[in-house]
Amino acid sequence: MLGDRWGVSGGETVRRYPCDDFVVDPVLRAWRGVRVAAPPERVWAWVRQIRLGPYSYDWIDNLGRRSPRRLVEVAEPRVGEPVTSTGGRPQGRVLAVVPGRELTARIMGAVMSYVLVPQPDGSTRLLLKVVMGGNRLVAWAVCLGDLVMARRQLLTFKRLAEGSAG
Repeated sequence: MLGDRWGVSGGETVRRYPCDDFVVDPVLRAWRGVRVAAPPERVWAWVRQIRLGPYSYDWIDNLGRRSPRRLVEVAEPRVGEPVTSTGGRPQGRVLAVVPGRELTARIMGAVMSYVLVPQPDGSTRLLLKVVMGGNRLVAWAVCLGDLVMARRQLLTFKRLAEGSAG
C-alpha cells in the first residue's frame, strides 16, 4: 500500500507487534520508525506523555493547542484509559501496555502499537505499527494521513527525547 512504510527496515516490518492481536484481518498495515539518540527510559517518558497531546501537527489534530514540550509527571498508562487528548478532550483507548516498552491503543477505528527497542549503542528504535480492518479505500486514506501525522509525531518525540537526554 502506498505510504505504508517510513523509517523502518524489512526486519522491523516482519516482527510481531501487539496491535496484531487486536485486528484479525487488517486491510491496513503501516509501519513507521525512527532512531532516537537516547535510552529507552527517556524515550518512554515522552511516549507515555502522548496522553496529554498528540505531538504531531498541533494546529490540525489538537485544535491549535501545543502538546507539552516539557516532561510532566504522568502516571503510566493503564488499559481502558484514554490514549491521548486532542483539543483538551480524551480520545481513544489504551488496549495493552508494558511500561517502558510497548503501548497499544485504538483510536479512530485503527489500532496502533508503539514499541521501543534498545540498541547496543545506547540509542532506541521507536517503532509504530498501525493496523485497521474494514474498507480498503478508507484504509488507504488513513494510511496516507497517518504517514504525515505519525512521521511528525515520531520526529517530535525524537527531538524532545534527544534534547532532554542527559
